Amino acid sequence: MIQITPQMKIMLAVEPVDFRKGIDGLARLCKTILKSDPFSGYLFVFLNRGRTSMKILCYDGQGFWMCQKRLSEGNFKWWPKSGSDGVKCPFGKHA
Repeated sequence: MIQITPQMKIMLAVEPVDFRKGIDGLARLCKTILKSDPFSGYLFVFLNRGRTSMKILCYDGQGFWMCQKRLSEGNFKWWPKSGSDGVKCPFGKHA
């Protein structure tokens, strides 16, 4: 179970990603695009190009969790617009 605490940082990748990627591919994006350590315990949230599916990656100290939500209809309209660094940390500054 992923325990979300008030101190946990949530990193949103504002650019869509290829959802054929698994844990290793998303962890690589955390390093290269989001400039964050995938082992940090942050929640990393990714969206596909059609905005119909979301993946969350998190390391809990023992291994990675990867969760996916796929909408049966519609899409995620609230997703933030692209930024200059490709990442948005909605709950405080990212490191």
